[in-house]
Amino acid sequence: MLPLNAFVVWRERSAIDWHGVRWVAVTRVAATPLGLLVLTAVPANRLGLLIGAATVLAAIVSLVAPDFHPSRGAFLGAGAATAVSETATGVGGPPLALVYQHSPAPELRSTVAASFLLGEVVSIAVLLVRGIGDAGAVRDAAWLLPALVVGLLLSSRLHERLDSKRLRFLVLVFALVSGVVLMVS
Repeated sequence: MLPLNAFVVWRERSAIDWHGVRWVAVTRVAATPLGLLVLTAVPANRLGLLIGAATVLAAIVSLVAPDFHPSRGAFLGAGAATAVSETATGVGGPPLALVYQHSPAPELRSTVAASFLLGEVVSIAVLLVRGIGDAGAVRDAAWLLPALVVGLLLSSRLHERLDSKRLRFLVLVFALVSGVVLMVS
């Protein structure tokens, strides 16, 4: 995810909502230890169910909620939820994507990528300090690089064709599917 998010941040850097990124980052950094606590305290068979159910519920509420512009509270909540869910399960996207679901497509993509990039570095550092993860995981992830390159090339041709309405629909589908996959696994 690090190379993917770095690429999106670079490609759409002019659309990043730095105000939102700052608030998400503050909470993201502060709440990452809580994600580690959840990872170690909640049994693995319950962890996916807990975070998956919260993600599905948030997506369903988003389907019926009116349009909104995120406030500081939404950024702080998304940062905390992302810190816990990404550190504990590796799935941190839905909370941030839901906060930016009504934003223009370039802003959503770039801001979420910038927030992820910071958060991924923090989560990886915390997990490594605690002895969770190793060089083998990096080697395994390297096998995904060819697919990442293909995806980046395709996205470079398609990203401007995806308007905000379609992107919002895909964000909600992504959140629902992510939540269900976490609950089932």
